[in-house]
Amino acid sequence: MKRSFNATAIHGLWRLLSGWRLSALWRLAGVASRVLYAVSRRERHVSRRNLEVAFPDATPADRRLCVQQSLRHSAATMLELGFAWIGEPQRVEAAIVEVHGRELLDDARAENRGVIVLAPHFGNWEVLNFWLSSHFPFTAMYEPPKIADLDPVIRHGRERMGAELVPTNPRGVAALLKALKRAEAIGILPDQEPDWGSGVFADFFGRQAYTATLLPKLVARTQARVVTGVARRLPEGQGFAIHFLAADERVYASDEATSATGVNACVEAAIALDPVQYQWEYKRWKKTPEEEHNVPDFRRFRLYR
Repeated sequence: MKRSFNATAIHGLWRLLSGWRLSALWRLAGVASRVLYAVSRRERHVSRRNLEVAFPDATPADRRLCVQQSLRHSAATMLELGFAWIGEPQRVEAAIVEVHGRELLDDARAENRGVIVLAPHFGNWEVLNFWLSSHFPFTAMYEPPKIADLDPVIRHGRERMGAELVPTNPRGVAALLKALKRAEAIGILPDQEPDWGSGVFADFFGRQAYTATLLPKLVARTQARVVTGVARRLPEGQGFAIHFLAADERVYASDEATSATGVNACVEAAIALDPVQYQWEYKRWKKTPEEEHNVPDFRRFRLYR
């Protein structure tokens, strides 16, 4: 009953905010992020630790400002979900005022090759999904939310422009392979830490991060082209710029560790577009090589304490 009530309330909020202007949502995100920064030690701590790894030469004041701005972008993404999933498609399309690198996708399809879009947690990835599924046959993996009653809302929002959502299991991987063999586009989240046994450790900003090995398996079986895609938020909520970046060549390596290093380099290149738009509050370095190898007192090697 409680989860059903929560789902109704969340859906109602998304529907209400779906009609707001992006500039107003950006201002609201400023208020929400200040509250979040003040009361949530976890988000502050994890973001700060991640930034210490990624930008060791930055001053504490610069990192503190980056944490604050990153939390504002994360809040904006949450507030924009109604806009991306429920808002009038014409409004969403009009908010995408720049598209860079589309030729990378067009050229691959002209060569009858599928395209794997690496979509890190940067800017508003739901707007990226909207654009991709509006312009290309597009398939992505989907894991139902913890609040089950929100599943039809989220699923409809992500599928409404034609995207096909497949489960995060072997059946879903098979569907991705079929889409690539049809010279279509698929999306992969490259910066989520996989379960043990589904990844390898690879360099990410100079520290080993456990990284999924799905990509080299897909490339080896389809000869697909890999690109990185993000929807960068423009200043003051004035819309979005879509960027497609050519992948680091190491992603095509048959060696999984080398390919994973290339994937992480792709994420670094996306972050370089505007570091404050990355979701730094995620525990990207939660697993450690010492834990994998059962080193005694491995906990002391953890980044997050």
